[in-house]
Amino acid sequence: MSTPAHAPAPGSTPSRAASAPGRVYRGHVFHIAGSPVVADAREHLVSVPDGALVTAPDGTIAWVGPFAELPAGFRDLPVTDNRGGFILPGFVDTHLHYPQTYSTDAYGGGQLLEWLDNCVFPAETRLQDPEFAARIARDFTRRRVAAGTTSALVFGSAFPHAQDALFAESRAAGLRLVSGRGVQTVGSGPAAALLTGETEALDLIGAEIDRWHAVDTGDPTTALLQVAVVPRFSLSVTPTTLAGLGELYDDARERGVYFHSHLNENNRPGTGEIDAVKAVYGVDTYLDTYDGLFLPGSQRGGSSLLGRRSILAHAVHCEDAELARLAETGTSVAHCPTSQQFLGSGTMPWLRTTSFGVNVAIGSDIGAGDEWLISRVLNDCFKVHLSEPGDAGLSLDPAALLFTGTLAGARALDMEARFGNFDVGKDADFLLIEPDRWEPLATVLNRGIRADDERMATDQTLFALLLALRQPAITGVFVRGRRVQAPE
Repeated sequence: MSTPAHAPAPGSTPSRAASAPGRVYRGHVFHIAGSPVVADAREHLVSVPDGALVTAPDGTIAWVGPFAELPAGFRDLPVTDNRGGFILPGFVDTHLHYPQTYSTDAYGGGQLLEWLDNCVFPAETRLQDPEFAARIARDFTRRRVAAGTTSALVFGSAFPHAQDALFAESRAAGLRLVSGRGVQTVGSGPAAALLTGETEALDLIGAEIDRWHAVDTGDPTTALLQVAVVPRFSLSVTPTTLAGLGELYDDARERGVYFHSHLNENNRPGTGEIDAVKAVYGVDTYLDTYDGLFLPGSQRGGSSLLGRRSILAHAVHCEDAELARLAETGTSVAHCPTSQQFLGSGTMPWLRTTSFGVNVAIGSDIGAGDEWLISRVLNDCFKVHLSEPGDAGLSLDPAALLFTGTLAGARALDMEARFGNFDVGKDADFLLIEPDRWEPLATVLNRGIRADDERMATDQTLFALLLALRQPAITGVFVRGRRVQAPE
């Protein structure tokens, strides 16, 4: 077991958590303690083979450490015995599309822009029917629960009633949700039903913020439900829209509202997204359009939308100046390796991106991505970066993968103080995993080769757990210490 010196050590109990916590969960505990960057995740990996996670009545973590060292004050508590199984932090998905729940593996005959016209815009138009929207909101929420995604940044629907359905289902289940209606003020023919006027777009965003942002607690630092400002991408809006969004966000930022969109996803020469953005706006870089520099020649036209609650998906083809600006502003990247393969977009360069200090979290990108389970997306993450050419290729260690699917996501959402690992005092967002519920996982864990070196053996166990995990083995999903309930 590795425990960083500055992180709460297993067995430590702050005085405020010492009174009568609610339950003990016993099993093999894995998490990334403290607040490292991804390059240091392995040094912060905590592995407790016979561990105990103690939750307090307020839903926070009261104690974590070896079960044999459980403090006397906790020994009379009820125990959920998950020996032979694992306890992991809840997965954090920083980019997926709720209106595309039924669109995974949709064939569109081409890359990003063709796929949008042929598959996505028609699919998202169906949510204008309130009954259909209610059904897809239930199914989306069920998929999240099954996959153990306790927190998600969700690209929403253009239709307010569909967004209401999504927030209501998430609230009933007890999940964390950040979402915003997909903003489009210009678009192709297939997107016609999704478009609004410039003023109407801003009014609808404001109404959604007033209706749903931090509605459950009234405080964005503790709320489960929060709202984001979400233009689909720069080609779906105009300079007028971006100027209006900047003004709106200047006010909304103080309320803890998020910003979310796409960046540098597809660079097919001449007809791809990046060249199209540069041509339409006359800017030097794609990122300039989100940074308030959306007038020709990258002249300033409004306020920047970047910052510590801003998350941009993909960032596959960023220029150095863009990566430096992302790091400078504290803007995170939602890395989506599964969908990037599906759409032929390329691979986000891992070493180059993280070397600038950019926080990289993981995103399933449902529905161009076809994996709901974050560990399956991490599986793809490992493979694509191992295959990067030359010196760019690397073998991501399992601690880095776990970090990317948990703590990095919490950091991207500016909620690292609340969840993402098992540091004492944080909210108890966690998963119970029983390998015997998925035989291939159980056999890999029980019969796979393990090194004599304890540290390497720990790495091998975590790696096998993440890469071989499937949804049937996830038997408990908890947010703030409460079991999440999937919709009927």
